[in-house]
Amino acid sequence: MSMSYIDLHCHPSLKPFGKSFKYDPPKQNASHSGRKNSIWHYSPPNFLERQVNRLLTLTKFTQTDVTAVAKANCDVMVISLYPFEKHFLKKKMLGFKFVSDLLVNLAAGVSQKRIDNLRNHNSYFQDLNDEYDYYMQRHNFAEVIKGVTYTYRLVNSYAEISNHKNTSTDTRKIISLVPTIEGAHAFETGLDKNNDMADETTVLNNIDTVKNWEHQPFFITLAHHFYNEICGHARSISIGLIKKNQNRGLNTDITDLGFKVIDKLLDNSAGKRIFIDIKHMSKASRTSYYKLLETTYSNQDIPIIVSHGAVNGKRSISESNSSDTPLGKYFRADDINFYDSEILRIAKSKGIFGLQLDERRIASKKAIRSSRIYWPSKKRRYRNKSELIWRQIQHIAELLDKNDLFCWETIAIGSDFDGIVNPIKGLWTAENIKDIKPYLIEKAQDYLNANVTKLQARNQISASEIIDRVLFINANEFLKQYFN
Repeated sequence: MSMSYIDLHCHPSLKPFGKSFKYDPPKQNASHSGRKNSIWHYSPPNFLERQVNRLLTLTKFTQTDVTAVAKANCDVMVISLYPFEKHFLKKKMLGFKFVSDLLVNLAAGVSQKRIDNLRNHNSYFQDLNDEYDYYMQRHNFAEVIKGVTYTYRLVNSYAEISNHKNTSTDTRKIISLVPTIEGAHAFETGLDKNNDMADETTVLNNIDTVKNWEHQPFFITLAHHFYNEICGHARSISIGLIKKNQNRGLNTDITDLGFKVIDKLLDNSAGKRIFIDIKHMSKASRTSYYKLLETTYSNQDIPIIVSHGAVNGKRSISESNSSDTPLGKYFRADDINFYDSEILRIAKSKGIFGLQLDERRIASKKAIRSSRIYWPSKKRRYRNKSELIWRQIQHIAELLDKNDLFCWETIAIGSDFDGIVNPIKGLWTAENIKDIKPYLIEKAQDYLNANVTKLQARNQISASEIIDRVLFINANEFLKQYFN
């Protein structure tokens, strides 16, 4: 069995699907990987693109195109379908419409034709279906990379993933794609930035439609960047020219429609439950969701999922200014990140926490500055940058160990690659996971050398197993348990 890594949250289609609008007809997943509208189009960062990212945090290159995933020897990816939100765009910015268009295009790496489409379309649900169809166009079609024949297949269960692993050979390999959705606006909510527009019957019928897709989503990130009439969202945008568009609904609770949406998603009467991913939800809406799990769903096996997140080192939502760890100064205190009490909830529910490989989320400004290098040294860069990741792992492990839990089984990788992220420098694409792995093992070993006797006996495992768990084992076990 491959033990490369499993990514719980990434966007392989965002850039090529966005580029497809430049072609006639649009929305086509090109059969030739040399075309920019092919999901196999390989476009790793060149020297100039890396420098632009360091200076401006713009990620124009692809990170999880399926060719890069194949080269990384990765055979399971949890992909996120995302109807791009219209409210990134403004009618005018600094007096000119093209300013917001340029900002979004630079950040997302799509195309002006896609930006025009975003301005003019009036259905997130249609956009969702178009992206799903984009994947289906090349589902199970062959692509030859360095003499090896690859296919990707959308899957419905862990049994299919296991079968793909068992039938793959050295010359013919299958990459399993587990579909998910980011943002419940996908069901046709939140189209108007200033007014509620959702029709309850339409929204619930759209959920039924998605539940009857050939490849039903495993989970859905309920909130995203803008108000969706379902639940409040956390602040995620810092660009001043766009930030105001996020204000409506910020930090609010789950709505009446939202509770009905959650019930519809979690309804398992036909064996078609779609789990909830709590990333991007506001503190208030997360709190209400936890209460719902403790009451209405108290007798059901529903794990708490964070597909791509980071810790903030703070004690709890109600004690958001208190911290019990000296590592806290290295984390971002933002409430889009997660509190210690929430990490405990996730672990006790047998949930999963995907670590987002985005410098803006996993580390404080001070920590990022101290991780920089000013002369070329790949080893030193990986050693410094692996520290940003290791601190997150260490904090979660120490928290769980202190609370009498097995401390190495909750955290995994949810990179958010290709999802408008500012990647950890040096960890540019899926291919670089293998490059940073030995440095993570080194950090784990250093930690164990100094602290192993402080851990409970069951938590005294090897450094290599710790990192294998983070990169592969934990996500694999979670899929095995809940992706049925």
